[in-house]
Amino acid sequence: MATLLKGKPVVDHMAVDLRSRIEALKSRGVEPTLALVRMGERPDDLSYERTAKKRAASLGLATKPYVLDDLAPQAAVQATLQSINYDKTVHGCLMFRPLPSFLDEKALCNMLSPEKDIDGISLASLASVFTDSSDGFPPCTAQACVEILDFYKIPLVGRHVVVIGRSLVVGKPAAMMLDRENATVTLCNSRTQSLPDVCREADVVVVAMGRMGFIGAEHLRAGQVVVDVGIHVNEEGKLCGDVRFGEAEPVVEAITPVPGGVGTVTTSVLVSHVVEAAEKAASE
Repeated sequence: MATLLKGKPVVDHMAVDLRSRIEALKSRGVEPTLALVRMGERPDDLSYERTAKKRAASLGLATKPYVLDDLAPQAAVQATLQSINYDKTVHGCLMFRPLPSFLDEKALCNMLSPEKDIDGISLASLASVFTDSSDGFPPCTAQACVEILDFYKIPLVGRHVVVIGRSLVVGKPAAMMLDRENATVTLCNSRTQSLPDVCREADVVVVAMGRMGFIGAEHLRAGQVVVDVGIHVNEEGKLCGDVRFGEAEPVVEAITPVPGGVGTVTTSVLVSHVVEAAEKAASE
């Protein structure tokens, strides 16, 4: 039976540090504040917004909502992001995506100042991940994977890590961040030849395919650590991941559950980025 790498202990550990840093900022007259930019009333956006607000409130972080009509034109969204860029009382911004298809999402993402882009959606922020600079922030979900491995003291130096999924939201930035931890990283995708063989060679497998139950027992072996980033609703209405948990759990050494794993940590990483942004702004 595998050890479950649950997110809650990681969140609790991060909370102690974050509360202390937030209180220190407030004692200096700085109110760390997160802007939440949402278009329309998409259920998944509303759910994430509620989660982010709840986590922020529990740690003493302020939130400032910006709600636009789902038919708002490009210029209106640009004006909102520009106001956030210039607002010194706002330290970080989370823009819920995907945006409506009639908008130029890439252009809007790149409007956000790197110092306030706390979820790594702009090219400038992503460049900082790939060049190992401190100018921006990595995507929160990618960092959550690393935070979990670090908290549970999973060895990475010199180990072989296979990352399955090449999105700019998780796969590619996670691969770069794991490389920074001196792991040897193989980045795979759904078209990788002999993917089960490649996966079985890994010490750690990070699965960010966005495909429900894509990874099963044929991809895994004893002694591995599996980080499942996927989040889906199955035919029974239950949350599940990219990994077929029932097949993986009896085989591997440790695995993140879905729900209760990576997603739980992501909002805490979000808060940590806002706090870091506020600290940087306060020191200028």
